[in-house]
Amino acid sequence: MITIVADTTRTDHPHWPVPEERRTVTVLFVDIVGSTALVDQLDPEDVRALQRAYFERVAGVLHRWHGVVEKYVGDAVMALFGARRSDGFDAYRAVRAGLEIQAALDRQPILGDLTLRVRVGIATGEVVVDLGAAVSGGHGVASGAVITTAARLQGYAVPGGVALCAATARATAGLIVQRQLAPMPVAGRMAPMPVWHATGLARPSADRHDGPLIGRRRELAGIADQVSRALHEREPRWISLVGPGGSGRSRLLHELSRTPGTVDGVPVRWCVVGCPPYPDQVLAPVAELVRVMAGIRPGDGPAATRDRLTDALTPLYAPGRLAEVVPALRGLLAAPDASAEALAAAALCRETLLLLAAHRPLVVAVDDVDRAAPAVHRFLHDLFAAATVRGVPMAVLTVHQPQWTDTRPGPARRVPIRPLATVQSGRLLRHLLTRAGQPVALADRLLPPVGGRPGHAAAYVASIVAGADPATLPEPVRRSTGAELDRFDGERRAVLMAAATLTGVLSGPAVDRALGWLPGRSAPLLRALVAGGLLRADRASGYAFVAPALRQVAAERLPHALRAVLTRRAAATSVSDASSGRRVRPTASSAADRPAPQPRVGTLAATTTPAARSSERAPIPRRLLRTPSKAPTPAALTRPVDRTSLPRRLRAVTTAGDVPPNRTSAPLPLGRTRTSIRTGGADTGIRLPVTLPVGDLAVPA
Repeated sequence: MITIVADTTRTDHPHWPVPEERRTVTVLFVDIVGSTALVDQLDPEDVRALQRAYFERVAGVLHRWHGVVEKYVGDAVMALFGARRSDGFDAYRAVRAGLEIQAALDRQPILGDLTLRVRVGIATGEVVVDLGAAVSGGHGVASGAVITTAARLQGYAVPGGVALCAATARATAGLIVQRQLAPMPVAGRMAPMPVWHATGLARPSADRHDGPLIGRRRELAGIADQVSRALHEREPRWISLVGPGGSGRSRLLHELSRTPGTVDGVPVRWCVVGCPPYPDQVLAPVAELVRVMAGIRPGDGPAATRDRLTDALTPLYAPGRLAEVVPALRGLLAAPDASAEALAAAALCRETLLLLAAHRPLVVAVDDVDRAAPAVHRFLHDLFAAATVRGVPMAVLTVHQPQWTDTRPGPARRVPIRPLATVQSGRLLRHLLTRAGQPVALADRLLPPVGGRPGHAAAYVASIVAGADPATLPEPVRRSTGAELDRFDGERRAVLMAAATLTGVLSGPAVDRALGWLPGRSAPLLRALVAGGLLRADRASGYAFVAPALRQVAAERLPHALRAVLTRRAAATSVSDASSGRRVRPTASSAADRPAPQPRVGTLAATTTPAARSSERAPIPRRLLRTPSKAPTPAALTRPVDRTSLPRRLRAVTTAGDVPPNRTSAPLPLGRTRTSIRTGGADTGIRLPVTLPVGDLAVPA
């Protein structure tokens, strides 16, 4: 009997055990208008200089917005957004890059007095991405129909314009000002393709929260109590509302700010601002604080802005000081950048907030603070430190996702926003479906995929209203879930993808067998995923995904061939465990660390890893198999081994399941893995190294 122990870890890209993924990316194409006629009029050396200046300017913008330049095709540039990692705003970054490219090139001198006009086309869709090649200049990074769509959109764009497909328009709605054009006929398609034209940035607007608050009364009362205590005792507190996308963090902040409250008979004042993704200017949230503090409206002109600032600050400053503060804050509103003047005005804004708090209890709340620039973080920290020293009645509330790594002050209270209970989710779904005119019976079907997240419930109902199947994952949920997965490196993502294919107990040994890893390799990765909030550990049932959408997106990331391999391995593992009567019940702390049980030598089905089983028919040179001339009987296979009669060097390997490491291993060529062969029998315990082409995850067997 022969036992094969194989480690199928890739040696060429150790950080990407799953080297290819199915991903939703945004593709940008930019091309020069009338390049042929222009080149015919120029000297070849001038053409060369023009191309270099053009490519450098375009590539600089793309890199600034985290785009990957995939290739240069003649005068066209193709770039990918979200090829290796996604933040949920890949389409938005691509459109911002397209608008900036137009601003940098359209009728702007690029070589002497020579100017260029370009077209930009942007499309969003699914591709297969080679993660190891997803770097600038990596040709063939992505494959999919969306690349052709982006190239065609570029051809349909007006000179100086940015054309968007329907998916890109939906992903940037509310963030980009768009204008729908007439549908364009496309060769090979029956229906014309809808096209949108991006014209600029949209002014951020507050989210609508017009439905009833369901299931958050306890959190609401607890946070309100902390705020009231800080204001009453004049001991400033920093309170962080922490939850993943769709958990209802912003809604909870909205309800808090609407709750009327007084401290010692004085009404509490709230200054609530949000942080848009990738703000155009770094101090934009601070400038928004000035607008909220002074009651400045979006349509107010320069004169109205000056008057409102003067009225709001007159009770706080002497006339001479007021004449200095008002112009400085007006300058911050006009240009909230990182200049010295803007930073000085931000310091005046901080001083004004402290003076306001001294006159009236004040709460400063910042939503999505994890999107803000470091300058805004420093502003909030300095504000809180100064309020603590002065002892003014102030509270600082920040709302962010769990992975935000900014250092909060020591006294900060962290309030986690947990999923809704099943009963609460059902009530919310029934309310949303009734208001949308949809059958209430859909609530039972939507309960599992919603996973207790109010934002996901709203997204599912909105997609049903738009005509989507209830089983289809809504685009906003897919984007935010993909961003949660991409917070982790390639090995942890591989663990999540393998775990998504398991139908039984999600445990460390099961993940190791699915990936073809040595026992115990996934244990620290599973613990990291629990700490990161994507998995939860249960003493009785191993690990589980915290949200059904996470499991679905992780499974759909796998290419079809690789998904079939992992599913087959997972099924074989379940059958093996069931036939042997074993039940895997890892604990949250230690069970995942234990390697898979290793039966005694002679039981091939239980001791062979899934990767090895898939290749056990590979031809093995007869000269490497030093087996007895007569096949051993079953009794011989189970007879105890007389260890004292063996040389000392061989005694260590006769223990069941004990395979010593190969200390002289050398790197293997791509596509091959190192295996260990043990010959069964009463008098053998010899381990022979041999290289077999058993494949790896890149090329499934």
